[in-house]
Amino acid sequence: MDTIYGFLGGVALSFFGMLFAVPIGLFFIRLLGFYTIVDEGTCQVFVLFGKVIGILDDPGLHILPLRLGINAFLVNWLGSRRVLDMRLDQQYLRSNPVNSEEGAPMGVGIWYEMYISDPVSYLFKNADPRGSLGANVSNAVVRSLSNLPLDQMLVNRHSMSKTVREEVSPRSHEWGYKLGSVYIRKVHFRDAAMIQQIAAKVVNRLRQVTSAIKQDGANQVNIITSTADRQAAIEFAKAGAIRPKIVGQAMAAITADHEVADAVFEILETQKILDSKGQLTLIPANNKLLSQLLVAGKKS
Repeated sequence: MDTIYGFLGGVALSFFGMLFAVPIGLFFIRLLGFYTIVDEGTCQVFVLFGKVIGILDDPGLHILPLRLGINAFLVNWLGSRRVLDMRLDQQYLRSNPVNSEEGAPMGVGIWYEMYISDPVSYLFKNADPRGSLGANVSNAVVRSLSNLPLDQMLVNRHSMSKTVREEVSPRSHEWGYKLGSVYIRKVHFRDAAMIQQIAAKVVNRLRQVTSAIKQDGANQVNIITSTADRQAAIEFAKAGAIRPKIVGQAMAAITADHEVADAVFEILETQKILDSKGQLTLIPANNKLLSQLLVAGKKS
């Protein structure tokens, strides 16, 4: 039992030692300046007595006495350690005021990337490098894109983005900030009255185009209808002109034989009688009294 209790005690002591003692011990060792850990995408700048004594930008574990010498034990107490984010950053500036060549008030939205290229210049040459870069980009947009033709400003964004980047890059590098990609995302009108006028003109133009299309369609339909009516009238006139000739030829062929002519006319007469829907009353021959009665009954 003593052996088991001893084993469990050793395990508990090791657990709590690893949980509390080791982190606390490493903290004090790091505080004394024996080592530091540089995270991915960061940079550490060590300053002692107003002078930069070391820059660490490789991620991983660094033994400070090997990199800074004896100053490693003083920098955390008498100096400072600056941690900088070296990753690529992005920003979007909305509606920078620009006037076109025609005098139209335009707004330009520009998106750009930036990253720290020189940690020392970033820390000591400008109190607000990010704000200065934004102001520089905004001023470059106004200077470079003012008085451009309106159609070029609305269409050719690639060349405008290139112009802005070429003007901003040299100045930004002096402050330790380097400009990456620059792209003009939006060009719009800033005057609300002008926007309403353009919208009204577009609506009126669409109405004119729609009316013209409808009128052209109606004209095409009328042309097709009138052409069809004219052709039908011509054909009916031809048929009407040929009909007497055809009927005359048929009558001439029928009357050539009297028996055939009599049979045809009798058939036609019988057909007319049947089609007239009249009443036919058959009376025996030589019966005048019956015929008189029938006539008298119809009159009454």
